[in-house]
Amino acid sequence: MTTGRTTTAPAETPVDTARRAKRRRRQVLVHTTQVAVLVVVIGGWQLLVQGDQHAIILYGVPSGIVSRLRDWVSQGTAIGSLGAQIWTTVAEALLGFVIGTALGIVCGIALGRIRFLADVFGPFIKVFNAIPRIVLGSVFVLAFGLGLESKILLVIVLVFFGVFFNAFQGTREVDRNFVANATILGASRWQVTRQVVLPSAFTWIIASLHVSFGFALIGAIVGEFLGGYAGLGVLIKNAQGTFDANGVWAAMVIMGIVALAAEFLITRAERRLLRWRPAQLTGPDL
Repeated sequence: MTTGRTTTAPAETPVDTARRAKRRRRQVLVHTTQVAVLVVVIGGWQLLVQGDQHAIILYGVPSGIVSRLRDWVSQGTAIGSLGAQIWTTVAEALLGFVIGTALGIVCGIALGRIRFLADVFGPFIKVFNAIPRIVLGSVFVLAFGLGLESKILLVIVLVFFGVFFNAFQGTREVDRNFVANATILGASRWQVTRQVVLPSAFTWIIASLHVSFGFALIGAIVGEFLGGYAGLGVLIKNAQGTFDANGVWAAMVIMGIVALAAEFLITRAERRLLRWRPAQLTGPDL
C-alpha cells in the first residue's frame, strides 16, 4: 500500500502582500513617468517645429518621421525594401558581435591566466586600441571593398576590446583561494580555468555585452556610411545628402528598436546564465 504526500505552498503573509502591492505601484509610477517624458519631448518638438519649413528641414518633425517610416514600410526605400536594409545592418552587427565576443573572451582569459602572454601582447593591444576606429573603418573599406566584410571587421574591432578588457579584468579578479583550493584537490590548469575562472569572470563578461552590442550597431552603421551598397547607414547617408532630417531620424528610430530588442535578449540570457548569482541589493536609493 502506497501513500501519496501532497505539498502545499506556504500561505502568503500580509507582509508579502504589502511588498507585492508596493512593487506594483512603483512599476506603474515608473511606466507612467516614462510615458509622460516621451509625450512632453515629442509633443514639444512637434509644437516648436511645425509650421516652420526651415526648422523642419534642419531638425525634422515627429509627424514627418512617422510619415517617412510609413512610406518606407509600404513603398520601400530608394535602395530597396526596408526589411532588406534592416537585415543587412543586423546581419553585419550580429556576425561581428559574435566573432568579436568570442575572440575577446578567449584572448582576455588567456592573457589574464598566462602572465607571459600578457607581458608580450599587452603593449600591442593597448596601441591597437588607441587607433581611432574611424581610421580602421576607412582602411577596411579600401582593403576589402564595399561588401559585408569591411563592416564585419569594423564591428569585430569595436566589440573585441570592450569584451577583452572585461574578461581580462574579471580573470584577474578571481579569488586566488578558489584557484588554490581547486589546484590542491587535483584540478588541472584547464579544469581550473573552465570550472573556477570562467564562471567567476562571467559576470564581467556579460556586463560588457550590454555595451558591446551597441558598439556593434555603431560599427555596422559607420561602415555603411563610409562605403556600402545597402543598410541603415546608407539610408542615413542618402537622407543627409538630400537634407531629409526626417529620414535620418526614421533610420535612428529603427536602430533604437533593434538595440532595445537586443538588450532585452541579452538581459534574458544574463538572468538564465547567472541564476546561481546571489540576489542583488535593491532599494529606492541604491
